[in-house]
Amino acid sequence: MSTAEQLGSLNAPQKRAVTYGEPLPGGKGFRAGPLLIVAGAGTGKTNTLAHRVAHLAMSGVDPARILMLTFTRRASVEMKRRANEIMREAFNDKLGSKASAISQRLTWAGTFHSVAKRLLRHYAKHVGLDPTFNVIDKSDAADLLDTVRTELGFSGKGQRFPRKDTCLGIYSYRVNTQKSLKETLESQYAWCTSHEEDIGKLLRGYVERKSQYRVLDFDDLLLYWHAMMGEERIAKSISAHFDHILVDEYQDTNKLQGDILNALRPDGQGVTVVGDDAQAIYSFRAAAVENILGFPQRYPEAQTFRLTRNYRSTPEILALANASIAHNEKQFPKELAASREAGALPAVVALPDIPDQARFVGQRLLEWHDEGEKLSDLAVLYRAHYQALELQIELTRRGIPYEIRSGTRFFEQRHVKDVLAFLRIVVNPKDELSWKRALKLFPRVGERSAAAVWEAIGARPDPLEAFRSLDAKSVDLGRGSETALRPFRALLSQLDSPGLRSTPAEAIRTVVEDVYKDYARAKFPNGNARLDDLEQFAQFAQTYDSLPAFLEDVTLFNELSGEDVVAGEPDDDRVVLSSIHQAKGLEWSRVIVMGLSEGRFPNYRSIATDEGLEEERRLFYVAVTRAKNELALVYPMLARDRYGVDVILEPSRFVAELPETVYERWTIEREPSSEEVEQAGEETVH
Repeated sequence: MSTAEQLGSLNAPQKRAVTYGEPLPGGKGFRAGPLLIVAGAGTGKTNTLAHRVAHLAMSGVDPARILMLTFTRRASVEMKRRANEIMREAFNDKLGSKASAISQRLTWAGTFHSVAKRLLRHYAKHVGLDPTFNVIDKSDAADLLDTVRTELGFSGKGQRFPRKDTCLGIYSYRVNTQKSLKETLESQYAWCTSHEEDIGKLLRGYVERKSQYRVLDFDDLLLYWHAMMGEERIAKSISAHFDHILVDEYQDTNKLQGDILNALRPDGQGVTVVGDDAQAIYSFRAAAVENILGFPQRYPEAQTFRLTRNYRSTPEILALANASIAHNEKQFPKELAASREAGALPAVVALPDIPDQARFVGQRLLEWHDEGEKLSDLAVLYRAHYQALELQIELTRRGIPYEIRSGTRFFEQRHVKDVLAFLRIVVNPKDELSWKRALKLFPRVGERSAAAVWEAIGARPDPLEAFRSLDAKSVDLGRGSETALRPFRALLSQLDSPGLRSTPAEAIRTVVEDVYKDYARAKFPNGNARLDDLEQFAQFAQTYDSLPAFLEDVTLFNELSGEDVVAGEPDDDRVVLSSIHQAKGLEWSRVIVMGLSEGRFPNYRSIATDEGLEEERRLFYVAVTRAKNELALVYPMLARDRYGVDVILEPSRFVAELPETVYERWTIEREPSSEEVEQAGEETVH
């Protein structure tokens, strides 16, 4: 059996990684020690792993004894498809019958969770599980936890007690990191530490209820797999199923997954892991970069192959990426080398302020489009979703269609709409939807109570005044609703004052400080990120001196944002706006990384520890390596604080630490705003 065609498309390091090991006599298998493939960005990681699967199968390894673990079902399907194509070519089998027969026996290819579920069905009784257990999704898990929360009386403790999604996030993070509840709260949910005892009771009750109902959530699948591997007899039985174990995206595995793999192969024999430590950016999801960094120490006999030949980006982009990541101390040192010809130097662009940054980005996107690029081949990346607020407005004004990959459009986000509801009530007290939305944010106020309040005040000439004087005894409110509504009355009185009616920015901050801050932290696992959004929203509002005018513009932007198609352009041709976390694994022809100001990127919370700073630098590395042909790094030099004072912003340390030889600095004259262009009657193009 010849493997010439199989290996013909690979470069030398890829071939060494694919063929590492030795065939057993008589074609009865393949022996290989622990193998780590450090695959840099754009170096053909998936292709290499698929070739190794095919090579093992064609070397006599029974495909049914190959365990291939991926992070998504789609990745698993794609890996099997590629392995099948490789084997078909190697066998020179036009019909593909022999190759297909082999690939069909790759029955143990899937996500960690799907493999765990399959094993648990077989071994359930050995760990005290009913084999007929059901698996519930995240939504059902949150609802079940909320049922327990209500029964324990915690839902009546006020809005400071974490809501169901936050509690489920706490449980998930604790399970996957194997940390104590105290450690989990202190590191990820600091605002919940005062509820540690009650949260502990809640999570114990949640576990008991799942057992009672014979259901598991996704995290339990890994937890029980881990428990099975702690039983020597079961661990040996499970391990005996497999001759080779391959793990994709190993840098994204968490401690629980790493421990499972170690228990499957304590000596590492037959283990192949593929990943890039320089792209480990998901610690907030419990990913442990220590798994990949510690692989050689865990398995002293391990072989490490580095894939550094990059097929995506120009040499200039890679030179910048290499120079940046070199500042990290904890890493497998490597330098990406380009297989492409030279291109343009990346541009570092400082803009006067945040609106000018948005105007520059909008103009640059149009220039690239005029040069022949499809809009869908252009991307704007940022550290946090709130950084795209001004840009979304600017693209809407310019009629540039865009697609958000980092969530919903800014003004359509739940927390933004929640805060706007309070402002809309003051401007239009007849707005029933805003009343009900705002009312339901308060503890003990549900749909029925909100409807009762509106029925009592909606028909009055001034519902706002009617609410202030509403007698609780005259409406059918649930127990405790009257007490809960007192802060609402106080807040509306403040918002209706002349001072806040003329300062929308302070009106937003008042809603956040008096009501929404506690609600967001209790309701959302990413509460602090949503509060960052709202502060950015307040800064955007600082240019307005009237609540009605501000709300009119916000409504207009919302309506215009639906006009996503430019005449003559395909419906799917849109600029991509994305957080860097969402952009990992993707690529575009030309990329702008915006908001590169110190304290914003890197995020000010992350730089408190060396580990956090290094992950932020890896995030920057991921951002710049998404670009194939052209890259621009953009930052504003000024921003206004909450008092309307201009504050000087320092460029991100990730820009400041770059050698000047890897970029060119652009000096940009101030870009006129859309309103100024309209007033002048013509557009100035720089």
